[in-house]
Amino acid sequence: MAASAEHERGDQVVSLWGKVCLVTGASSGIGAGTALLFARLGAQLALNGRNEENLQETARGCEELSDHKVLLVPGDLTDESLVQQLVEQTVSHFGKLDVLVNSGGILSNGSVETTTLQDFDKVMNVNVRAMFYLTHLAVPHLIKTKGNIVNVSSINGQRSFPGVLAYCMSKSAVDQMTRCAALELAPKQVRVNAVCPGVIITDIHRRAGLNEEQYAQFLQRTQQTHALGRPGTVNEVAQMIAFLASDAASFITGVTIPVDGGRHAMCPR
Repeated sequence: MAASAEHERGDQVVSLWGKVCLVTGASSGIGAGTALLFARLGAQLALNGRNEENLQETARGCEELSDHKVLLVPGDLTDESLVQQLVEQTVSHFGKLDVLVNSGGILSNGSVETTTLQDFDKVMNVNVRAMFYLTHLAVPHLIKTKGNIVNVSSINGQRSFPGVLAYCMSKSAVDQMTRCAALELAPKQVRVNAVCPGVIITDIHRRAGLNEEQYAQFLQRTQQTHALGRPGTVNEVAQMIAFLASDAASFITGVTIPVDGGRHAMCPR
């Protein structure tokens, strides 16, 4: 059966030209890489991150790749007033919001025996509560533009690993929020998806406490833990985020896509 004229889009390429995109966690790692790629694809950017110096560096890189001036709203996403300002300033500055990329997050090591309640709350507050609140505030604006949300989850939300209990729990919550919100917002033509990276070369593991020797061993283990035999790069994750955020993914919602070199499909023998 032929598609209706309303939904007949023809071939689409990945472009974000004219789209206003809000990216959190943009001071490092996947968030920074996503911002740079979005700039190359023509997006107008509002960026958030905790490290203001690094965030300004990301913004400079974006502005070198684009004619658009970047809006910076630095700060901690657990600060509710900051989250409110982030949405208000983005819409006030650009006049709309088309894409929300929830990339801000933290990793904490600890088992069910060693994770303190304080550590647990910190991970859940950043990775889940702050993401929920920002999404909650952004949705009315995304409904107006029939925009979309891309959450940065982790393969840890789909597979169980010892020693990172709170992190795994938080990413499972992100996956479930992605699917529930996708169903709730589909009638309003707002898409919600998530990427689930495997081991990606960023600073997140060092910030969680690994020294250089431990981190090198951790990356080396990906030869056995990832089917493709290596860790991934920030750009490889950013490419999937850009695809999901673009009109090329116009019929995709509610998915949690592993970008993990096949790690999700592996099991010990």
